[in-house]
Amino acid sequence: MGKIVIEEMEFYAFHGHYQEEQIVGNRFLVDLELETNLKTPAESDRLEHAVNYQLAYQLIKKEMRRKKSNLLENIGKRILDALYDEMDGINKATVRIRKMYPPMGGPIKSVGVTMSR
Repeated sequence: MGKIVIEEMEFYAFHGHYQEEQIVGNRFLVDLELETNLKTPAESDRLEHAVNYQLAYQLIKKEMRRKKSNLLENIGKRILDALYDEMDGINKATVRIRKMYPPMGGPIKSVGVTMSR
């Protein structure tokens, strides 16, 4: 067993509760951790035996750009759904989504959610 980690995938998207956020957009950072069996790909050195993290990135990119969500929780659910629908070999997936400098009335670097399945 092991983990594949992709950190700080950056996207500009139009998610948020406030109408202004859905018009102007914001920067989002996404981290992904996939628990999977790494023994077979480590021994074979063949991509077809591994969980393809390039595909994981493409699925996340698609969900970040797909439709506007009011809540980070909704984006997290959609990402987890897409990963499990399109990929094999995942024992556990954890996604962390952060909205950078959210409009909350004061200086805040980010706000985020972490979800696992």
